[in-house]
Amino acid sequence: MALLEVNGLQVSYGPIRAVRGIDLRVEEGQIVALLGANGAGKTSTLRAVSGVVRPSGGSITLGGEPLGKRASRVARQGISMSPEGRLIFYGLTVEENLRAGAYMQKSRSRTHENLQRIYGMFPVLEERRRQQASTLSGGEQQMLAIGRALMADPKVLLLDEPSLGLAPLVIRDIFRVLQEIRADGVTILIVEQNALQTLKIADYAYVLELGQISMHGKASELIRDSRLIDAYLGGRKD
Repeated sequence: MALLEVNGLQVSYGPIRAVRGIDLRVEEGQIVALLGANGAGKTSTLRAVSGVVRPSGGSITLGGEPLGKRASRVARQGISMSPEGRLIFYGLTVEENLRAGAYMQKSRSRTHENLQRIYGMFPVLEERRRQQASTLSGGEQQMLAIGRALMADPKVLLLDEPSLGLAPLVIRDIFRVLQEIRADGVTILIVEQNALQTLKIADYAYVLELGQISMHGKASELIRDSRLIDAYLGGRKD
């Protein structure tokens, strides 16, 4: 049984069908990627899993249990999301943003442990912990968004375009930390347009086109697939 399982998922916005009955599985300890062009249904899938939008059809389970209908319930079950655009609280300090991610955490000692763990992953956040979040660079804001999601001790971390708008060196650091997060026992479902970088760290990947899965398989195999190379990797085979 997969840790996270999606069966026949449909997401509609009025007459528009953004996701058209997809199935996907995320095994515990994996990094699983959702790849595809803009409008393919990737973000809608994550929003349905996180409870931000209600599916119009299908089912989602975590550890064999159905997910709740509301985002707050889904978060309590063990799913946290770092959304596209980061959506950090600009009026709060870095540390206040991180602590906001632990609002459901009842153990003060565990909150402190998580805070120290995140500072270990992202030392720059500790250096800037008393600064207003609005003063951070784009890369630092992305680190903060990921750290805030981790403060909830999730079983599954959802990441929506974590490399968007970032410099190559920052992207490299972000993807390095994602492997550390997986090594710490957190399962990751990531939406990314940077297909090459994502496939290098992922275990498995699904490619969405117009709300449907067009191909899927082990990341190590897909990265050599000529169809994927031509469509999403710009012909690169390295």
